[in-house]
Amino acid sequence: MITYEEFRKVELKIATIKDVKPHPDADRLYLVTLDVGGVTKQVVAGIRLFYSEDALKGKQVVIVDNLEPAVIRGVESQGMILAASDEKGISVVAPDRIVQEGSLVK
Repeated sequence: MITYEEFRKVELKIATIKDVKPHPDADRLYLVTLDVGGVTKQVVAGIRLFYSEDALKGKQVVIVDNLEPAVIRGVESQGMILAASDEKGISVVAPDRIVQEGSLVK
């Protein structure tokens, strides 16, 4: 278990997907460009088998905004898109209405 104080360190924010491209070296990954309240970030997301590029463009998602950058298959990822998984696949976590980019998820 983690404490409430530990959980509060995680910055969950709303981002809008602006662009999606296949990762050049991985058939399950996308390079996703996000608008996080006027800040552009790129994340590497393992959702390519479950979403088309067109289905993702313009979609709002919940991201971990303050995750330490990581290099994934040679490309820097500056956050993480949250997703749930079950026996049917992956579903990205998204608000049920349009929310201002950069809004905190509490």
